[in-house]
Amino acid sequence: MKRIAFVLILFLIAHQGLNAQEHIIKLWDEVPNQNKTDEKEKITEKGVKLIANVQEPLIEVYLPSARSQTGEAVLIFPGGGYHVLAYDWEGRDLAKYLSSQGIVGIVVKYRLPISKSIINPSIAPLQDAQRAMRILRSKAKEWHIDENKIGIMGFSAGGHLASTLGTQYDEKVYEPTDDADKLSARPDFMALIYPVITMTDLTHGGSKEALIGKNPTAEMIKKYSGELNVNAETPSTFIVHSMDDDAVPVENSLQFLDALAKNKIYTEAHIYPTGGHGYSMGIGNAQLSSWPGLFVTWVKTLL
Repeated sequence: MKRIAFVLILFLIAHQGLNAQEHIIKLWDEVPNQNKTDEKEKITEKGVKLIANVQEPLIEVYLPSARSQTGEAVLIFPGGGYHVLAYDWEGRDLAKYLSSQGIVGIVVKYRLPISKSIINPSIAPLQDAQRAMRILRSKAKEWHIDENKIGIMGFSAGGHLASTLGTQYDEKVYEPTDDADKLSARPDFMALIYPVITMTDLTHGGSKEALIGKNPTAEMIKKYSGELNVNAETPSTFIVHSMDDDAVPVENSLQFLDALAKNKIYTEAHIYPTGGHGYSMGIGNAQLSSWPGLFVTWVKTLL
């Protein structure tokens, strides 16, 4: 009898933990801009969980306890050069951290433009990003989120997607499918962590080729160069980059920062002397590991 009671207690604890941890919601009933193929999603574990060939985009939601919740929410776009998603390293880890700070953290599993299932590669990530923002807004009341406190965060190529959403939230890239699509896709703020921004010579070549091809037109380069699309309506922005980043040159962030300043956008930037690329939360580095806390503090200054 004692054994049965003990097993029951363990089951209840585990069940409650799963309920508290996450909600997983598909972005689409029928994914736009996509053909049915034999392509399968691929997950590999190499110290980091990498997801390739995303076929079914979704959001994974981490809610704080009701008493801890502050009203903010952040959509998180993991990086991976538009080839893979560093899903836990630059996604789940951040969502869990934000949840511990009372902020709803949501990881976006977005489609990657190199997938052979996609018809028009360049717009697929933005389609998923806009849809994720609209679904989140539609769930704001249910998840106790302030509709004016919804932001985005992106790492590396995910930072490019975040900056694209932040400057092209009104771009019509898919036909409306339900009431959620009547809502705004504009983020209230954005955080760009060692982001790819430009598609000019200072870009990350792998991200550029994956998104807009080997020989893009001047129009495509301009369209997907975030620094060329900033205007007075661009959301408040938080930037993190390192001077010695040899994968995505720091000039990506500096050019975007200059465009934000010219348009008088409320901005905070942290340019670290060292750190390289791909350090996520910077755990183990006393200097880099300060940025997540600085971000949370900065968010409070917006409200």
